[in-house]
Amino acid sequence: MKSLDSSASVATSRSATPYGAALSLLTTVFFMWGFATVLNDVLVPHLKAAFSLSYTASLLVQFCFYLGYLVVSLPASRLIARIGYKNAVITGLLGMAVACLMFIPASAFFSYQLFLFALFVLAAAITLLQVAANPYVVVIGPPATGSSRLNLVQAFNSLGTTVAPIFGGMLIFGRSTSGVSTSAVETASQRMLDAQAVQLPYGIIAAVLIVLALIVWRFPLPVLNEHTQTEDLSNEPSVWCHRNLAWGVPAIFLYMICEIGIGSTLVNFISQPDIGAMSHEAAAKYVAFFWGGAMVGRFVGAVILRAVNPHKVLASVAGAALALVLIAIMTTGYVAMWALIFTGLCHSIMFPTIFALGIAGLGRKTEQGSGFLIMAIAGGAAAIVQGMIADEVGLALSYLLPGACYVFLLFYALWGSKPVVRAAT
Repeated sequence: MKSLDSSASVATSRSATPYGAALSLLTTVFFMWGFATVLNDVLVPHLKAAFSLSYTASLLVQFCFYLGYLVVSLPASRLIARIGYKNAVITGLLGMAVACLMFIPASAFFSYQLFLFALFVLAAAITLLQVAANPYVVVIGPPATGSSRLNLVQAFNSLGTTVAPIFGGMLIFGRSTSGVSTSAVETASQRMLDAQAVQLPYGIIAAVLIVLALIVWRFPLPVLNEHTQTEDLSNEPSVWCHRNLAWGVPAIFLYMICEIGIGSTLVNFISQPDIGAMSHEAAAKYVAFFWGGAMVGRFVGAVILRAVNPHKVLASVAGAALALVLIAIMTTGYVAMWALIFTGLCHSIMFPTIFALGIAGLGRKTEQGSGFLIMAIAGGAAAIVQGMIADEVGLALSYLLPGACYVFLLFYALWGSKPVVRAAT
């Protein structure tokens, strides 16, 4: 793949369409994939109740979803090289719409397996969008402000993750027996009706995605020249010789276990009698605080990181998250509930900071290192391990897994992220 700097120098039609207008349109794309991704946090407890699943089985939702990042990332890059960025964005949006429409037969036939397949298709489409839209946002405007543009659209992605639990709470939990009542669903027919509660919200999402794809198709997005030769890097040391990258990949992987594991089980945790003692519909509203904290923290962190060493900031939030998750494990009631919710605030700067530290000093191998870090997002699939632990020892103690991950992130911040090039062996 070509470097982003060289891509920026060969934009051919930037003057034809102001990149500000294109950026405004792309913010809606970022919003929609953030929205669809975090709606899984509502889907996990909903399907758990509808299909009478264990925690392990319910977290197959996230396993199948994040498996898409591992399987599709590299093929997506090759597809973009063939069809271009704009067509890739359109394809990704339509793929998301198809996946959302697959929820209708999945619920009609009461098939958990079909739900899981639809989620894999949804993740594959979102992966294509991520691989296409992130670099496109960087290159359509002045290179000097590429990072600023990407942070801006990612903020709208966070807005989508904040709104999604509220939307899901109203249109999924609010229209199902398991969502509005703290008692278990008893009859098979009622559980089938609960499963069908997803048809309306995902049908609405599919319609919005199709309209958005049509708008992108008709919009004169700046065209990028693809004719750039790939540099020969065969004589340079392996990218894995860089300590910050070698430890950064597992850091991203383990961070995703924390984000997805906590986010996916938060409704069930809050609903427990000794924690919040509330319905799933009510608990979903508090999940919005978890993701809203991540959004607010991203804006605040952007300011703090201008003045404070990122290693120290990452160490601080990793330590704070560890303390909060231990409080959630050892206490009950609203103290435990809010402790777990506030881990979202700590999560806010973790991914972008780990990513930035991981590619520091890679030089011409920055893109190669970035690719490995993006593939590490598949760590979200490993959140199923927390479900296994929850089934064996209880949901509260299962948060020891994110706690162990935070210890590794603290190690990475204090030592593993320091740029050191080791001799190749």
